Amino acid sequence: MMKTWDRLLAHLHLQPGSHPHEFGLDEALRAALVERAARDQCPIEQVEADLLRAGLAHLQSSDGLKWCWETLARREQEVTALTCLGYTNRQIAARLQLSPTTVKGYVRQALIKWRAHGKEELRLRLAKWDFSEWDPPVK
Repeated sequence: MMKTWDRLLAHLHLQPGSHPHEFGLDEALRAALVERAARDQCPIEQVEADLLRAGLAHLQSSDGLKWCWETLARREQEVTALTCLGYTNRQIAARLQLSPTTVKGYVRQALIKWRAHGKEELRLRLAKWDFSEWDPPVK
């Protein structure tokens, strides 16, 4: 299993160097870093550090979202996915053959677990996720 650090390095096309905090860059990535540093008028080391910090924060956020998703019960996952696809509670109830009150309870539990204050906040947190597999045709 690839560790978080290794995934980040692979994603950034970095190779471990001789020093624990030095990495060899491919030419295209090196050129992009030099261009960015020039545009921002700052040292390339600052751009590298900023990008590494942002990449690590992104991975931690993604890991946290995945962990939260895995804490949901199967029905909570279904309801969350359909909610993120824009379905109303009544539409979700019809699709899953549940009562609207039951769906409302699953939505409430999902909001609690995601620490979201409403459906729109939940949708925003998961906006980059692809829920298309959860959108089966109506029977």
